[in-house]
Amino acid sequence: MPPDAGTHRFQRLPLLERERLVAAAHEIEACRRVMARAGETMIARLTRSDATPACWQHYPDGGDVYDPVSHAQYYFHSHAEPGVDGEAGHFHTFLRPAGMPSGLVPERRAPGAHLAPCHLVAISVDRTGAPLRLFTTNRWVTEEAWYPSAAVEAMLDSFAVDRPDPSWAVNRWLTALFRLYRDEMQLLLRARDEALRRWQAAHPDGDALEDRGLEVASTMRIDLDARLVEVARTTAG
Repeated sequence: MPPDAGTHRFQRLPLLERERLVAAAHEIEACRRVMARAGETMIARLTRSDATPACWQHYPDGGDVYDPVSHAQYYFHSHAEPGVDGEAGHFHTFLRPAGMPSGLVPERRAPGAHLAPCHLVAISVDRTGAPLRLFTTNRWVTEEAWYPSAAVEAMLDSFAVDRPDPSWAVNRWLTALFRLYRDEMQLLLRARDEALRRWQAAHPDGDALEDRGLEVASTMRIDLDARLVEVARTTAG
């Protein structure tokens, strides 16, 4: 792809869409600036330590981060060190039913949890907190209520965490990533459903949503710095 191809792509977007991307980029840069001035990383702010996050432990301590207004929810954890592409851990993001657009019905409810949230996407980061990739998981991974991709796409704009704890900067940074990468998230969710369909066809006697052989359904590498440059060029051009 030519160096300016991404810029031209953004410039062809409707004005409101470009403004959304520019606002998200500015928010991300502000959050990173706050973290840099404090001498901290996103991970350190959540774990309250510069040490390697403990495997499988959810951060922050005391429970998932939850916004009672938007009903968005997330937690950070690590499987191992290092992970894919040097991953230090990843964020799992959710939306609870009270925050969902009306009329959305799950294809499968979580066992024993009538009000279980829907998992949106996961965001992996390196040890500095820089995002590496977006990915989706199978239903059994987070014991979520399972919604089809079209329904989850409709939920993406509802993800917003606007509270001071455990970290204002991390909350706003994560919210802005949803705005900056909304199109990619939509593609990932569609790829997730297609992967599940293919898996079910290849394993007709099983239940694809509960099959431990399928954990990550779709994944996409991202380059945040490159995206910020592309978005900045739309305002300069």
